[in-house]
Formats: sequence, structure tokens, C-alpha cells
Amino acid sequence: MLITMPPAPTAPPRVLTIAGSDSGGGAGIQADLKTMLALGVHGMSALTAITAQNSIGVQNFWPLPIEAVEQQFHSVVDDIGVDAVKTGMLASPDLTSAVASLIATLNATVPVVVDPVSVSKHGDPLLAPEALHALRTELLPHATVVTPNLDEVRLITGLDVTAEHEMPTAARALSDLGPQWVLVKGGHLTTEPESVDLLIGPNTTELWLRAPRHDNRHTHGTGCTLASAIAARLALGDDVPTAVRAAKDYVTGGIAAGFPLGAGIGPVDHGWRWR
Repeated sequence: MLITMPPAPTAPPRVLTIAGSDSGGGAGIQADLKTMLALGVHGMSALTAITAQNSIGVQNFWPLPIEAVEQQFHSVVDDIGVDAVKTGMLASPDLTSAVASLIATLNATVPVVVDPVSVSKHGDPLLAPEALHALRTELLPHATVVTPNLDEVRLITGLDVTAEHEMPTAARALSDLGPQWVLVKGGHLTTEPESVDLLIGPNTTELWLRAPRHDNRHTHGTGCTLASAIAARLALGDDVPTAVRAAKDYVTGGIAAGFPLGAGIGPVDHGWRWR
């Protein structure tokens, strides 16, 4: 009797998040890894900082030693390999510079998504002001895509975007800092009837991405989730515009399904497609 063996399993694409931890589970590496699982890639992590945070806010955070971040990175990359990288909370100038140096060692074909995390959903600072110089001059030139919200746009460029028509100027100012693609997220423009983001690339062509706004305050982790979803889709082989569109669709569904936890702002639902 001939027995046919099932084909040997193949490993999914590998995505590394270099970011901080959210003890409440809605953002940070916890959101990154949930997103990566939901989108069919293997998530890995190099932890940069530990936060004490919940639905109300960030009570404190502690950056990890640079040596710890470097060893996590090399432990993963040298053995398992990596098909895309996402960066999140980097906290300090030294950590930002160290992560930029680590990314510079990767093959240039590995896409890098930089989420320039500076302030939490609750307004708590997560990036030292003096780290902005390292972000601008050392990390952004290595970015395939950078994904700032409007608060982060203002901190990085000095431009205060208050209306949709001001977003292209901000995107071009960010593009001048060296990333290949810039995604300016307009979700904070609450006067707009839709959630609108703007993607510009190497040829400065503008791609506007619109989605309905959902009447749901439980949106913790949207920035981390979007950047991780972009990284996952790039690892799966999408080009940047396709990856960004797919990521926005995924996040929009997660926001619609966001649920209450604790006394404050609950998280987006990373598993909404499975419900």
C-alpha cells in the first residue's frame, strides 16, 4: 500500500519588530506580534523599552541597555533571518542611533517600516526630545516607509497640519529627510468626514487613502498595528502602495471592532477577521 506523505511545512515570511512593550497588551510589541500573526507572517522581537501602562495611560517606562537590544537583534537575524523590519518606540538618542546602526547592517533589499513613536494615545511622551535629531538624520534615511501621525509630523518637521490640503507639504518635508516612502496619517483631523492618509513615494506621486470613521473611542494601538501590518504585507511580497492599502483596510476593521478594557481607552481588535 502506497502511503503519500504530506508536504513538508514551509516557514512563513519573517518580520522583526524593534519596539517597546505595552503591559496592557494593546500597543507596542504585543500589538505588533498580534498583527503579524493575523496577517500570516512569523513575528519576532527586539525589545527596546518596558512600559507600565494600561487603558488610562503610561505610568512609567524604562529603556533597555543598548547591549541588550543589539544582542536580541543579532540573535534573531543571524540565526532565523528577516524579511522585513518594523521599528516603534526607541525612547532615547542612544537607542535610536544604535537601532539605525543595526538596520544599516541588513541587506538593502529588506524593507524597513519606521513608526516614529513619540507620544502615547493618552499624550504621554515616549521619545526624548533630544532623540529627534538621531531619528531625522540616522534612522529615516534607512526607512522604506515612515508612518507619522500629525503630532509626530509636527515634532519631526515643525509643520502643524490642521487641514487635509496641508498634508502634501508635510509629506514632502519628511521625504526630504531620506525615507523612500512617506505615509502621513490624518486620523487626528477629526473635522474631516473620513479618515484620510497620504502616501508619497520616490516620484512624489500622491496616493490618497480614505476610510470611513467609526464611532468607537477604543483605538489604542492603531499606529503600531498599521506599521506592523505594512511590514507584514511587504514581507509577503506586496509593493509599498499595495501593502499600505491592505494595512489600512486591516486597521480600519480593527478600529470598528475595538473593545473596552479597563477604565480608559481600549484596544483595536487585532483578531477581528476571526470573529
